[in-house]
Amino acid sequence: MARNKYPEITIEKILDVAQQLFLEQGYEHTTMKDIVDHLGGLTKGAIYHHFKSKDEIMDAVCNRMFMKNNPFETVSKRMDLNGLQKLQEVILLNQSDAVGTNLTIQSMPMLENPKVMAGIIASNRDIVTPHFLKLIEEGNRDGSIHTKYAKELSELLPLLTSVWIVPSVFPATKEEMKNKFLFIADMLDKMGIPLVDDKIMNVINDFFDNLVE
Repeated sequence: MARNKYPEITIEKILDVAQQLFLEQGYEHTTMKDIVDHLGGLTKGAIYHHFKSKDEIMDAVCNRMFMKNNPFETVSKRMDLNGLQKLQEVILLNQSDAVGTNLTIQSMPMLENPKVMAGIIASNRDIVTPHFLKLIEEGNRDGSIHTKYAKELSELLPLLTSVWIVPSVFPATKEEMKNKFLFIADMLDKMGIPLVDDKIMNVINDFFDNLVE
């Protein structure tokens, strides 16, 4: 049997097609058959060789988008910002990515799948947490942040924002989800990280104003 000499090209093609369909039709309304039909000759077997489910494809799409538009990497080069300001800029850059935000909202129901949740937690631990830790420690050094819990908060923040706040994990109305964000902001402020200013509060309000129940 012939082998694909360039599996990375196949994977990128699958992710490109899936991302476009998720954005055009919505994650829930896109089937594996839809993805196969738009791949121009690739078989269902070729897809399942790389991805066991649509959930895995969405997870890979979101991870790829994060790595291509990593806001932490962008702010790390900013010499005009202190540690706290860099953290704030990460939030603003992340929310300004309309495509990424759209896919994030669509992916929320996926967390009902324990394997998907485990993957997200592992991704947070291995990728997001080290970035948070670096900026919190930078803020401690330059005086913009005052916390003795840099490591603990860098581990906790991704869990709170990507798992605890998701209504498919802990059922919540739009208003209750917003209150969770406000709780996180208040907690961080008391822990020495006054993250949420007026600009970020406006971003939070806009996000929830546009979020469908």
